[in-house]
Amino acid sequence: MRRLLALAGATLLIAAASGASGQQAGVGSIITRAMFESMLSHRGDQGCQGAFYTYDAFIKAAGDFPRFGTTGNGETRRRELAAFFGQTSHETTGGWPTAPDGPFAWGYCRVKEMKPTDPPYYGRGPIQLTHKYNYQLAGDALKLDLVNNPDLVSSDPVVAFRTAIWFWMTAQSPKPSCHAVITNQWTPSGDDRRAGRLPGYGMATNIINGGEECGKGYSTDKAKDRVGYYKRYCDMLRVGYGDNLACRDQKPYGGG
Repeated sequence: MRRLLALAGATLLIAAASGASGQQAGVGSIITRAMFESMLSHRGDQGCQGAFYTYDAFIKAAGDFPRFGTTGNGETRRRELAAFFGQTSHETTGGWPTAPDGPFAWGYCRVKEMKPTDPPYYGRGPIQLTHKYNYQLAGDALKLDLVNNPDLVSSDPVVAFRTAIWFWMTAQSPKPSCHAVITNQWTPSGDDRRAGRLPGYGMATNIINGGEECGKGYSTDKAKDRVGYYKRYCDMLRVGYGDNLACRDQKPYGGG
């Protein structure tokens, strides 16, 4: 009996390890090392802090979220990864209109918010995790004390990517998760439809920063920047953009 239990336990461990490896391989089959370097080719340039972000850190962090970049068919998976990198590249951009290779080749230039407004819980990492409640929620989910050690997000690249993917994958009611929206798993309610909140990349912008960028009747410069990055990555990954890229006609959720 003990031998059978030991064998069963070993089988479960092997299965779990194989599953994690398979998920990493799934994301890695789309975002290869060469693709990562091409997408974020200027992150290590002078004036950027982005050499902090490494491919190995991204793949390791992605392995902790089995559904990230692995949900749906190949087109859906590629579009989700383009959307994730589009949003996070805007959050960390170092680009400008006349930048070499264009303004959308400068994602992942920044690690920390340049002009913090909420010390010590200012923006850090790919998603620029901000505010104490987000550090608390992310820390609880990742089993890290980010409230008392927020600098982990800007000193450990794996933690940085884990917080970004956690935010992407996690619904914060009444907002759905970005993951659910981009992978067609979210159905807007009647209130959402009346507010113009429909599936598409623009909805991810609404989730992340709707209070500042959405529902104004025009596309803000920030919202345009997000779309520019997204289109670049969709083109690189050879996937269509989908519908509803802008959020100018979407009402933001209460409190943004």
